[in-house]
Amino acid sequence: MADPNIGQITATTFELSTARDPADNVFTSQALLNLIKRGSGFKKESGGALIEEPIEYAENTTFRSYGELDVLDTTRVDVFDAARFEWKQPACGTIVFSELEKLRCAGESAKIDLVSRKVDNAKNTAMAVLNRMFYGDGTGNGGLDCNGLALLVSSTPTTGIVGGINRATFAFWRNRQTSGANSGTAFNELRGAMRTIYNNCSKGASAEHPTDFLFDQTSFQGYEGTLTVNERFTSKESGDGGFKNETLKFKGAKAGFDEDAPAATGYALNDRNLFFHYLTWMKAFPAVDPANQLSEVVKIMTAGQMTINNPRRLGVITAIN
Repeated sequence: MADPNIGQITATTFELSTARDPADNVFTSQALLNLIKRGSGFKKESGGALIEEPIEYAENTTFRSYGELDVLDTTRVDVFDAARFEWKQPACGTIVFSELEKLRCAGESAKIDLVSRKVDNAKNTAMAVLNRMFYGDGTGNGGLDCNGLALLVSSTPTTGIVGGINRATFAFWRNRQTSGANSGTAFNELRGAMRTIYNNCSKGASAEHPTDFLFDQTSFQGYEGTLTVNERFTSKESGDGGFKNETLKFKGAKAGFDEDAPAATGYALNDRNLFFHYLTWMKAFPAVDPANQLSEVVKIMTAGQMTINNPRRLGVITAIN
């Protein structure tokens, strides 16, 4: 027997590579990021020291009843202001290609296009990092993370400063919050909590309703379990009497789950009031060839910030069980 001893089959037979593209075993649905991108909230900006969200926060108090010859109130009433948010660099990284790995994966020996697949992985990773960050409070990584729902749609909406505005002082800048804790039976209060938060986030009964409910998976399944059993088959051929997840709604708002959402939590969101402003999105810089390494380094950069302009149209259900 020869010294290498790798075996006759290994020495004489090539491996079977079943696909040119690797199967994704890591990335999640990134439902929150896709919600923002789907609506009007994904905004390319050209610059600016800060992000300002103009807001209208008060009525004109000079309007009231007057007598025939009463003097009109000519007080100038301030009714406009702005929330201000700082730019962040929330999803930046590098891709490294050694010269040897590029040579080894060239020509007929290449099972996949290593360079393009590494670039795809980097972009997907950046979006996965962003989606997780979008659920945080902006304090992660020493405060370098961008804002997330834990800050903007808080479970304690009467405390904290958002966009420079103190929620303890200004009630108009508080998001909605209610509890989804059960009263003896699992999830028996969830639909009532969803009804409350939906109506609280709406502008009366006729306008500016939430567009989406986002839950963690357990809470979403709890909501699904409260629905009336579907008894009419939708397809005679297949006998499928169920509905796909993407068709589930509550009062017209899409209901779904995000693998990155915090446990026991549901968000009532409106894609007209939640934004990600960005200066650059997944920008790839020209490859750099280090003087002391046989490699190339590609930098990827995203600069942006998550903001809101009307927290009263956004809500959170906490303590779902």
